[in-house]
Amino acid sequence: MAFQTINLAGTEFPTSNLFNYLPKFEEIYYQGNPIEHVQLFRAVREGQECKLLAVTIIRKDEDFLWESTRDLLVRSVKDAASIMRGVYTFDLLTFDVHKETELFNPRELTQVLMNTSLKLKAGEQALIKYSSVYGMLQKMVDEAWGKIVLKTAVELFNDKPNFLFALVSRILKTVEFAHEPVMVLVNDLSTWPLHDPRNEQQKAFLDGLIARQAKNAIGFPPEVYIQDQNGVRELFSGTIVH
Repeated sequence: MAFQTINLAGTEFPTSNLFNYLPKFEEIYYQGNPIEHVQLFRAVREGQECKLLAVTIIRKDEDFLWESTRDLLVRSVKDAASIMRGVYTFDLLTFDVHKETELFNPRELTQVLMNTSLKLKAGEQALIKYSSVYGMLQKMVDEAWGKIVLKTAVELFNDKPNFLFALVSRILKTVEFAHEPVMVLVNDLSTWPLHDPRNEQQKAFLDGLIARQAKNAIGFPPEVYIQDQNGVRELFSGTIVH
């Protein structure tokens, strides 16, 4: 069965906290998690196709924020599955853990999932939007009973300066550079961000890492962005994006 893909650029997704401060794209297609905890998007920017890999991270000592909001999400998904018909996957694209500790209502997301499922045929997908929750609901097969496989991509990390280096390096090493731009987005949900723009040693290390990897690119050096409580920055140049 050929599964449908939808252009997320024509939805509310570009205004999500994951994409809001990135360059504007004419087309965005979600393509799953080819790397553990890393989301792959195919996009078109100014007529040029590009590959975008996004990873969401949070400090290990703040994992309670992620776990508490994830518990609410799991509850919504389980309740929706109990009243839906068919097998579905629900890929969580982004979720503001700070905002949702007070505002999230599991019953409301359950209703959104249920209502959306009624419109889907096997092989079709739709963007789910509830508060700061954005996710892709895809119907796999028709069944007389309901099941939703929840997929999340949040990586917990210890408070170590070299974690960011290792993370960016791991992602870039998996990328096969071709005749297209490659973008990497590190989305840090931590209250106290790992990246310190005033740390010259950290900046020099990241610049060197990305510059070495850029030698593998054919005409398009990789663009590496980080967004956190301090805003959004392009790590390679250190300039503010928005």
